[in-house]
Formats: sequence, structure tokens, C-alpha cells
Amino acid sequence: MEKYMQKIIKRLLFILFILPASTFADDLKNSILSMRERAEVRNALLKDRFQTVLPQIMKRNNMDMWVIIAREYNEDPVIRTMLPATWLNARRRTILVINDPGDEQPLETYAIARYDVGEIFKKSWDPEAQPNQYEALNDLIKTKNPKTIGINKSEFFAQTDGITATELELFKAALSKKYIRRIVSAEKVAIGWLETRSDKEMKYYPKICRIAHDIIKEGFSANVITPGVTTTDDVVWWYRERIRDLNLVTWFHPSVDIQRADNKNFDFLEAFSKAKPENVIRPGDLLHVDFGITYLSLNTDTQQHAYVLMPGESRTPDYLTKAFSIGNRLQDILTNQFKTGRTGNEMLLSALRQAKEEGINPQIYTHPIGYYGHGSGPTIGMWDKQGGVPVNGDYPLFSNTAYSIELNAKVNIAAWDKEIAIMLEEDAFFDGEKCDYIDPRQTEMIVIDWETDK
Repeated sequence: MEKYMQKIIKRLLFILFILPASTFADDLKNSILSMRERAEVRNALLKDRFQTVLPQIMKRNNMDMWVIIAREYNEDPVIRTMLPATWLNARRRTILVINDPGDEQPLETYAIARYDVGEIFKKSWDPEAQPNQYEALNDLIKTKNPKTIGINKSEFFAQTDGITATELELFKAALSKKYIRRIVSAEKVAIGWLETRSDKEMKYYPKICRIAHDIIKEGFSANVITPGVTTTDDVVWWYRERIRDLNLVTWFHPSVDIQRADNKNFDFLEAFSKAKPENVIRPGDLLHVDFGITYLSLNTDTQQHAYVLMPGESRTPDYLTKAFSIGNRLQDILTNQFKTGRTGNEMLLSALRQAKEEGINPQIYTHPIGYYGHGSGPTIGMWDKQGGVPVNGDYPLFSNTAYSIELNAKVNIAAWDKEIAIMLEEDAFFDGEKCDYIDPRQTEMIVIDWETDK
């Protein structure tokens, strides 16, 4: 009975102290577009990408025709990024064809489907005249006579391996041997499409990252956290509820973990996947969050830190401030490695070497971001592959691409008699000259002043 009452009291405290957080920061909610407005923006951005992004990528890879095939609820990851905002899925079998006619002419876009696919892909199949959808595709290919026919097939880049075995079999069965021999992997075209950000997208991306940063700050505040009462899991679910309250979505479940002055050593896997859900937050704790949102078809991925003040404290202890600056320095070392044409592995090994020369204990696991949180493009390390990542790490860096600068620096804290990890992640954009943060990065810990901010 006593344990039951303790649970009831805890829930009441949660209602009193946590739930009201959803009522503050109305300015943030008001700044987010309505669903109708979002659809208009997304469709405009998509149309612009077909005019400004895709033509150069197809030319760069000598691709005459790109064929993308998917069925409802079994969508190719690429086709998801090409559907209009009001299409939540493909319909029946959806076949999109993008043809480059050459001579600097605009790309031709066709839908071998019963209807137009948005404003971009026009219906190019009359089922009454030609009942077989693949024969209709074959007829179009014969008319255009492309030298290369790209399909989304890849051994190493998952998002560019979207054609199913069944669809590939049916596709080849409908083609003459002449055109079967022209089928090639569209891996590099698909990567280029997924990783390249347009000028117009980059007008929205800073706002998207700012929203994510603002939500993190809301959660890491005395409005949400009461030391001795609030658990890390309470904060995690507050973030999930706040995302829903803002009519947003997330592409992964957030995590919140604690490092503190105890005899427990840092464990990477535990911090991200095995943290105790009922870990009560205390004064003096160093908090870490991994958080992301999806908005206007673009994703964020952010890790930041907060410090819970001890009674009588007014700021973060100097030893933690210094440790945090080491994490920022590691970020600088990595972003200074960004040069067009360098591979992910080259940047990784060079950054690790420089960091170690400066006395930093580094770990780098940075990834592309954009249409997908873990996007396609050059992988710059993985937490368990610090010597380089085969194939994906050998992919070169192109301009106008975005990355989650994800890493950690382990720092010995004498006051705690242990080593801690400063785990940071901020989204950045490489314009071909330099790599800058899309929204300003965290340069000092969030301070949770629970005694005076309540």
C-alpha cells in the first residue's frame, strides 16, 4: 500500500510540475506552419529541386533515364521524397520516369500510372489502350531510347536500394535485351538527390533546427525538471508530448541520460540505448539529450548538455565548462576538415589525428542528414568503426550537403574522480567552401536553476 501511495504521489507531482510545460512557449507553436501551409511549401520546394538540383546530378553521373518503381506501403526510400505532400504513400504500383533529353533541355518527368503524381509527373499510361503497365513503360523507353537506364539498386547504401526483386524481375521481363543491357545502378544519382540541399530549402532549414533547439531548452528547464522527483524517462516523454503538441513528428525516440559524481563509468551503449528509465534527476547532474524532429520533409539530429545546479550554485562548475569547451574544439577540428572531394574516411582519420595531437580523447561518428535523419552520402566514422568505414566512408564530399556533426570527447574530471563524455551533435551545412552550423551550435551548457526559476 505504501509503495502504491508513493507512485500516486509521484504521478501527482508529475501532473503539477511537468504537464504545465505544454502550456508555455506559445510563440513557438504559433511560429509553426499549418498542415495546409506545409503542403504548399513542400510542393514548391520539390518542384524547385527538379529544376535546380536533379538536372546537374543526372549530368554529373551521365544518367539518361532514371526509373523508380514502388508499390503502396512498400515504397522505395527515394520515391517517398518525390511524392506530393498530399500523397502519404505510393498508389497501387507507381512508376516514375525521369528522362534527360540532353542539349540543356529541362528534364522530362512521366508517371506510368493511372493519374498524375502531383504537378511534376504527368500520367503517361492509358490502361485501356495498353493494359500491361510494364509494357507501357517499355514503350516509353523505346521512344526515348536512353543510353543508360538507372534503377535504385545498391549493395551498401540502403536508401538507394529501393527496387524489390519482384519489380526488377517484371521490369526486365518487359524489356528487350537491347535495353536490359543498358540498365545500370542509379546509386550515385539517388545519393546526390537525397544529400543535396537546394538554396530554397536552406532558407527553411535554419528555422527547423531552431525549433529543435528551442524544444530541447524547454525540456531542460525548471518548468519540466524538479530534482528528486523528475526522472529521465519523464523528460523523454515530455519531449514526445511536446512534439505532438506542436503538430510535429520525430524520426526517433529521444533519449536523456545522466553523468554524475559517482563511481559509475561512462558506457556508450547504455547512454544511448540502455539507460534506466526511472533514473531520478538530482542536483549536480550532467544531463545529455539526443533529440530530433521532422518538419517540411527535413530532419534534425541534436545532442546537447545541461547542468542541474546544486543548492547555492549560480553557474556551471568551471571543470564542466572547460570539459564542454573541449567538445567544441573537437567540433572545430572536424568541420575544418571539410573540403570538396575528400572522403568521409579521409576527414575522419585526419580529424582524429589532429585531436589526439592536441591531447583530446576523441570519438567521431558523423553522418549526412536531410530527407532522412541518417542520410546517404559520406559516412564520417561510426562509434564502433574509428579506423574508417568501408565503402560508405569512401564516398566523396560534395557541396550543398548537410551533416550531423556527431562526436564525443572524453574528459577526466578530477572533482568527480572519473572520466565523462561530452557528447555533442549539431546539424551543419557544407556550401563547397566551408562547413557552418545551420543554426548556432551549443557553446555552453544549459543551466537548470530549479531553485529560482520555478
